[in-house]
Amino acid sequence: MALVVQKYGGTSVADIERIENVARKVIKAREAKNDLVVVVSAMAGETDRLIRLAHSAAPDPIEREYDVLIASGEQVSVALLSIVLNRMGCKAKSYLAYQVKIITDGDFTRARILKIDRSLIQEDLRQGYVAVVAGFQGIDRKNNVTTLGRGGSDTSAVALAAALGADVCEIYTDVDGVYTADPNICDNARLLKKICYEEMLELASAGAKVLHPRSVELAKKYEVPVYVRSSFNDGAGTLVTKEDKDMEKGVVSGVTYDRDQAKITVIHVPDRPGVAARLFTPLSDENIPVDMIIQNASIDGFTDLTFTVSRKDIGAVRRLLEISAKEVGAQGLQFDEHIAKVSIVGVGMRSHAGVASKMFATLAKEGINILMISTSEIKISCAIEAKYTELAVRVLHDAFGLEQES
Repeated sequence: MALVVQKYGGTSVADIERIENVARKVIKAREAKNDLVVVVSAMAGETDRLIRLAHSAAPDPIEREYDVLIASGEQVSVALLSIVLNRMGCKAKSYLAYQVKIITDGDFTRARILKIDRSLIQEDLRQGYVAVVAGFQGIDRKNNVTTLGRGGSDTSAVALAAALGADVCEIYTDVDGVYTADPNICDNARLLKKICYEEMLELASAGAKVLHPRSVELAKKYEVPVYVRSSFNDGAGTLVTKEDKDMEKGVVSGVTYDRDQAKITVIHVPDRPGVAARLFTPLSDENIPVDMIIQNASIDGFTDLTFTVSRKDIGAVRRLLEISAKEVGAQGLQFDEHIAKVSIVGVGMRSHAGVASKMFATLAKEGINILMISTSEIKISCAIEAKYTELAVRVLHDAFGLEQES
């Protein structure tokens, strides 16, 4: 008997008909003699509705109360799925984070899981129940409700799989698995049968929406095999697992993009030790992630410093930088919200030369100017004008032959 953790996203539980479809999948897995823990997101659109409600009550709602509100969507979905499962003859119990004791830090709206108490779920599994657990939510050590941020239900599922020692974690969503590119952009995008944790983490961090980066980090850390599958068919999906030699045969495994990008340039910054720290520390203190960073060559003791952040953070970044830029003696600030990031990812890059030059030449051939570049061992990212995003994805997908099996 295997222990399986399944996670179903908001589109999978959007209404009672779809919840019944999920229940049938759960029952099928249970009939295969598996112990089952099911993690559920809020119904499609519900979290957005609750966010709008919070901001209609106050422009800047208190984060503690904000989390109490937006965590309530998952309470509805776990209860409904449990009701349907019991009606269909499958013993099921719903659990909220405080019942399971999914303990997090106290960072409201973006909390991180510290510990999970397995005892309650394990006892009910022994009694033959399916455990239906609310994703996205946790409690801190003061018993405050916390939420894990967007994509948090993926993180909940993988964390539970790791804590329970599950044999596999299955993430059910509205796509068939992980593709070589967004199939809505590339008609010839290919479904990957298998991808390693490192590649999936880079793809997720670079904009791919299939899995949340934090869930992949946890899966890698605890070596939890993750299947990404569709809720609406019985396809095999994509296995996210440890790297093997076959994965290095292909130079590039996928192309992805991220339109949620804004570029900021701090102009004429004094080029001396400690200035960069003074500019970026206020952003760090506000938990604002910085992505790509470029510092120009120093001229007469001054330089320009350019970096990217999420568009949603641009207001806070502007407010913080107007203070710190003035303190360090910078000349001014420039903001550009009309950019996107396009990235290629593949573990084969470690052993193949010429990947970067091929990427740059492919973009240049289409007249796409590269604004910024960042690299890791298995990823190359370019910031470009947003209007060229789809074209860049298509030509890179074709240039690296991703429609073909490696």
